[in-house]
Amino acid sequence: MSVLPTPELGRVSAERYVERHLADLVIDDVRGSVGVRGGQAAADAALAAFDVRGYAANRNEVLPIEARGASRLSPYIRHGLLSLRTVWEHVASGPPRDVARYRDELMWQEYARHWYARLGAATASGVRHEVVGRVPVGADTAWPSEMRCVDDTLGELYRDGWLVNQTRMWLASQWTVRHGATWRDGEDEFFRHLLDGSRAANRLGWQWVTGAGSAKVYGFSRRQVERRAPTMCTECELRDNCPIEDWPAEPQLRSVVRDPRLRRDDDVDRTAGPTAVAVTGEATAVWLTAESLGVTDPALAARPDLPVVFAFDEPLLAALRLSSKRLVFLVETLAELAADRQMEIHRAPPIEALAGRAVAVTFAPVPGFRRHLRSIDVVETHPWPWLRRPSAGPVQSFSAWRRSVR
Repeated sequence: MSVLPTPELGRVSAERYVERHLADLVIDDVRGSVGVRGGQAAADAALAAFDVRGYAANRNEVLPIEARGASRLSPYIRHGLLSLRTVWEHVASGPPRDVARYRDELMWQEYARHWYARLGAATASGVRHEVVGRVPVGADTAWPSEMRCVDDTLGELYRDGWLVNQTRMWLASQWTVRHGATWRDGEDEFFRHLLDGSRAANRLGWQWVTGAGSAKVYGFSRRQVERRAPTMCTECELRDNCPIEDWPAEPQLRSVVRDPRLRRDDDVDRTAGPTAVAVTGEATAVWLTAESLGVTDPALAARPDLPVVFAFDEPLLAALRLSSKRLVFLVETLAELAADRQMEIHRAPPIEALAGRAVAVTFAPVPGFRRHLRSIDVVETHPWPWLRRPSAGPVQSFSAWRRSVR
């Protein structure tokens, strides 16, 4: 039987749960994020504590930590504990410049979802260029620990499962632009550890930095570190022989045949899902996906009378080999939900966990969800809470996309 026990509340309980029931599916010793906790209560508290004032000036700051302007809301946004619309409205009363800049970042998140929902598996290759001459290597080679800027950033990634955007770009550029490693391998390493890791925002970021999906690469050099985290340079053992002193050489980018869907979507409803609740029968359970675990999930909120089912997809997790931080975050979230709702948690593919059941679910803008729909008896589909509903217009660049969804 694939049914797991219901988790209890709290970090220690969540870590024990993963240790007992999921430890063989992760790549590390079981430990939750030091800096981020899962669950709706943590998400709501993080949102309440975020003041957008000063964001425009400080969004790229790395050190000292207290100077950072980043919101740290992305793990909760990624798993649907906070919708983009909720966060958008939260900052409305802030200084206009800060609000505009932060909302630009929320729009980038929405762009990533549109891009991935439309293109799906095609994003595993560069959508604009092939980065020529890249080779498969491991993190210990591409990210040398002697570099203080790399070592400190990796420590934060592996400890917290979260990074400011600036250091994400540093690591991605060091991996592919400077070291010549394959960008997909670096993307996978981020995906394993980031609590906000998704094949939408994470993959789009790697394509943008490395030139695989953009017109030019992002170059990483000492100048950025001295500007955003000066102590990383002054305390580095390589400060007098810095390997990133100069601007990196441009990698060779070879143009690829572009997917016509970059310019136009001929099936917007497939990409975006329904605009209203679509009902074809009587649901007997709510299926929760990892894309939408908040208490305001449309299907969950609409059907308080039904039991809730979540599946830890065993074959998928065995292939992904995620960090335990990610699963602890999910278990913390599920434990909170289970305190108020009848819940079943399975260690099985969704098709097995939901066999024999007619389910209500919120549409998820990821290819895996559409694959599952072929085999699961979904009789009630709720719309995804888009910030901007996808259009048929272009997604080949953020600027072109943004004009098309106004």
